[in-house]
Amino acid sequence: MTPTPTRQLYWNIQGEWLIYPLFAVSLLILAYGFYQRYSLWQLGQHVNRNDKPSTRLKTAFDYVITQRKILREKEPGLMHLLIFWGMLVLFLGTVVVAMQSDLGLQIMHGGLYLYFESFALNLFGLGVLIGLLIALFRRYIQKPDGIDSGFDDGVVLGLLLLIVITGFVLQALRIVGTQDPWAAWSPVGNFLANFFRGMSMPALTATHRFLWWFHLALAFSFIAYIPYGKLFHLGLAPLNIYCRSLEPKGTLSYIDMEDETAETFGVGKLEEFTWKDLLDTDACVRCGRCQNNCPAYLSGKPLSPKKLIQDLRQHLNVKGGAILTLRQNYAQKGMVQEEIAAADMATDGILAQTLVNSVVEDEVLWACTTCRSCMEQCPTSVEHVPKIVDMRRNQVLMESNFPSEAQLAFRNMENNGNPWGIGWQTRADWAKDLGVATFDEKPDAEYLYWPGCSGAFDSRNKKVSTALVKLLQSAGTSFAILGNAEKCCGDSARRMGNEYLYYALAQENIATMTGYGIKKIITQCPHCYNTLRNEYPQLGGEFEVLHHTEVLAELLRQGKLAVSAPIQAKVTYHDSCYLGRYNDIFAAPRDILSSAGAKLVEMERNYSKSFCCGAGGGRMWLEEKLGNRINEMRTEQALEVGADMVSTACPFCLTMLSDGIKSKDAAETLQAKDIAEVLFNAISCGENKLLK
Repeated sequence: MTPTPTRQLYWNIQGEWLIYPLFAVSLLILAYGFYQRYSLWQLGQHVNRNDKPSTRLKTAFDYVITQRKILREKEPGLMHLLIFWGMLVLFLGTVVVAMQSDLGLQIMHGGLYLYFESFALNLFGLGVLIGLLIALFRRYIQKPDGIDSGFDDGVVLGLLLLIVITGFVLQALRIVGTQDPWAAWSPVGNFLANFFRGMSMPALTATHRFLWWFHLALAFSFIAYIPYGKLFHLGLAPLNIYCRSLEPKGTLSYIDMEDETAETFGVGKLEEFTWKDLLDTDACVRCGRCQNNCPAYLSGKPLSPKKLIQDLRQHLNVKGGAILTLRQNYAQKGMVQEEIAAADMATDGILAQTLVNSVVEDEVLWACTTCRSCMEQCPTSVEHVPKIVDMRRNQVLMESNFPSEAQLAFRNMENNGNPWGIGWQTRADWAKDLGVATFDEKPDAEYLYWPGCSGAFDSRNKKVSTALVKLLQSAGTSFAILGNAEKCCGDSARRMGNEYLYYALAQENIATMTGYGIKKIITQCPHCYNTLRNEYPQLGGEFEVLHHTEVLAELLRQGKLAVSAPIQAKVTYHDSCYLGRYNDIFAAPRDILSSAGAKLVEMERNYSKSFCCGAGGGRMWLEEKLGNRINEMRTEQALEVGADMVSTACPFCLTMLSDGIKSKDAAETLQAKDIAEVLFNAISCGENKLLK
């Protein structure tokens, strides 16, 4: 009769009962470390990140199990996949052993033993080993930009490497010592067994026994060390993904500007961040993806999203630790919660360190274009941009500290409803000869066409407005404009931290549109689109908002627009940050260009990894004094693919790319056009052509 494949548990080991107290000690150390960090997070302000738990769990599970976000970068993604899945399968193998030894379940025999406990564990253990070697090579040999190596990194990699190697060696020693008839199912262990077959049995058993306890100590050290270093991301990554914001990606937090009890606005001190903001600082694994995709950093500005988060973490450790120590002393003196709060106020001189220019330099804060590339690439859902905007809010509203150029833009928006400061009464002049009705003249129009400030005042973008109007008219679309009643949507004001000005502009626009009974809006600018669609609902402005690329793509599909003169040009499309990363509109612009006859070529940085034009976050109105000009870098990327035209669907991007082409003296070889202009040219001929 053929024996059932299995193996003896705890071969050559006495006193295995010590596993349990040692395991309990490691868990206690882990729990204490977690409690310490949790106490620091609790210093932050309350925010609800536990709504819609099923949605949160589903996404967290998806991101963790599939490693989808991590795999966007192939080499480090594969490395992490091998380590993660390998360690997970090895952990499950340990669980199977525990179920048999502790619960008496006779399950580790037959197929489960051969296929899983032997072959699968060897295969995945080898995968971990390969992944760790790749990690060591990248970190200490390749040293790519964005990766900085500290003591903790070496400890983690060394610990994991020792656990895997000692595990394989133990298996090899057991195979030799027991003359395991099923050794072939453990290929790695069986291979290593060849190095020990000449050992005497006493030497082999002594080596095995020592190494077994050493391996156990390493495993329990691994568990205990988790909350004290980089290993903490094993728990914090899923937690942080679970606690991510479920608001639309382009939405900033709401501030009630009419709250008379509010003593401060924005974030000026550590404690004014939310607890999720503080959790973010621990969830960051310093992988460098945010930094490697940040246009400010890549253009030589002082902003590194990774460093920003790590500086905040260091500040949390120092100031947060001091606060907790003081509160513990107060509690030991028998002080109640109200007295502790009063004592905190009394020690304000000790713990009053502000963030800006103490932790975060002023130049760092204002270098951000709010392009959101950092957040898009972060595998653990760290939220960089909201922190920057919250600190800007505090600087603008509480400290009146902001770039001098911003003051002019603020004043222009306040006095004339647009950043250029052009008289508000001329806002509708661009449409005088186009036969465009206002809602006063056409109250039953299906759509409000919102040209935005650029479409109404900027000479270059007024051409886009003209093209779009003629396309909508040609398709028989029912639309009207607000005319001089339209005001700036407030995007630039809000991103630069002037929440009060944004609030005033938004309230006025919402009241105007609600008064006309407007339900549907077509926008030309992604910044307007994002603000009207994602942020006006915070103030009661509920509208169906469409970007002009969505509308034009649908009109083409319906046959209401037909291409009669394909442009036959080599075109590269520049994804606007606020249209692409913020609102996931990638296909519609490309569909339009393809329908117009364009031969599409992609820049290296495209779709969700598109490179910012440099105008977002209010940077359109600020001087670029440090490093290289971001718009020129993006123009160079367009020139590299040999395109005849770079097309976009954002007035800010169009302006920045046009300026970049001029600065590069490339006007003879490269044109910058909006999607609407390209399509209008493709369905028009003769004197109506806008491409000239």
